[in-house]
Amino acid sequence: MQDKPDIPSAQEIVELHDERLARWKKDGKYRAKNRGLKGWIEENHLRNFRLWQAEDKARREDRGYEYVYRAKRAIDAFNQQRNDFIEKMDVWLVRALNPPQTGCAFNSETPGMMIDRLSILALKIYHMRLQVERTDAPEDHREACSRKLAILTRQRRDLSRCLDTLLQEVQEGSRSFRVYYQFKMYNDPELNPELYAPEG
Repeated sequence: MQDKPDIPSAQEIVELHDERLARWKKDGKYRAKNRGLKGWIEENHLRNFRLWQAEDKARREDRGYEYVYRAKRAIDAFNQQRNDFIEKMDVWLVRALNPPQTGCAFNSETPGMMIDRLSILALKIYHMRLQVERTDAPEDHREACSRKLAILTRQRRDLSRCLDTLLQEVQEGSRSFRVYYQFKMYNDPELNPELYAPEG
């Protein structure tokens, strides 16, 4: 009898996201520690974390063109890597679960895409909580952020349930998914006409 694949629950993924985010913020050592699916989850989360940092930097109009340009290029690179790790999560899950390819409904959003969304929600919750706790901000700002934090927390809870349900239904054979490859063309010098056949 084949062993059941070690797939973390949505709650375990949420806890991993929150723990890693707090650690990366504290020690500034940006690295993943796990292997297998949890390793891909961490790598995806790390790219979202770095992407968030780069997006913040890209808004610094006071730092000049070169600073913003480098931030924009970092955004492009981290976003490509983020999508690569979504695909790696889904490939791992397809191999582990062997989801049925006929006879059931297919989910348009893959588990990897849902885990990526949980990662982004972890970042939003973390940073919105910082706004709620700001002592230098006016009360109405903190109250508005507190309402937003409650909504983000509910959204993460809802998405967590959806992920657990999908994985359960896949294992029962009542729902399926495929790896949906992104094939980002703008990063490929052989597919982007601005790179392989620039005008002027």
